Amino acid sequence: MTTDTIDPAEIAKFEAMAAEWWDPAGKFKPLHMMNPVRLDYITRQVAAEFDRDLGTSNPFKGLRILDIGCGGGLLCEPMARLGATIVGVDAAPRNIPVAQIHAEQSGLEIDYRIGTAEAMAAAGEQFDVVLNMEVVEHVADPQGFLTACQQLLKPGGLHLCSTINRNPKSFAMAIVGAEWVMRWLPKGTHEWDKFITPDELFALLEKAGLTPVDRKGYVFNFLNFSWSISDRDLSVNYVTAATKP
Repeated sequence: MTTDTIDPAEIAKFEAMAAEWWDPAGKFKPLHMMNPVRLDYITRQVAAEFDRDLGTSNPFKGLRILDIGCGGGLLCEPMARLGATIVGVDAAPRNIPVAQIHAEQSGLEIDYRIGTAEAMAAAGEQFDVVLNMEVVEHVADPQGFLTACQQLLKPGGLHLCSTINRNPKSFAMAIVGAEWVMRWLPKGTHEWDKFITPDELFALLEKAGLTPVDRKGYVFNFLNFSWSISDRDLSVNYVTAATKP
């Protein structure tokens, strides 16, 4: 396993929470709440890029999808149910057995591995889609990590990346609100200075050899306690789509 972009302190944080991945009221409650919105964006982008009809059975059949930083498999399982051949990779060893057991209990065949994007790229792995969700803010070298993700894509492939903006509002919402007040996540899960602005992420993607084609915000509404997708508000959580020429 290469460790060019791995941050051992970040891996330790998620290892400590591994057993709680599938507990909707546990430490990953924010991801469970956000997951329907994430899935809506992902499935629509994949369907549009590869001309698939989401109203059919197994619309992603024939597509090989990588979820890098897969955690407990919250995105891998829905992709498998849509017919994709899905590989889930995480650098935190304790996450993978949790993901494997849950997939087996759900009757799903998912290729889960302990590893890194760099190691997979060096091995010549190729995918139609790379999901890179809530990971780039936790790596030591975002540019190197995104370059490895680009190398993992086939020409014409799709890269989807979500992360957190860096501004006073994101500090208030993602750290003070989520970690200190609501206690949805343990204190110290996120580091504000590692957050990346949308313009910075677009520049990193372009330097990695990808062509950014879209970006949207994930907005949390405290009145109805739900997430939605926004074309304009990228002030805290946001997601990008990019293609490989």
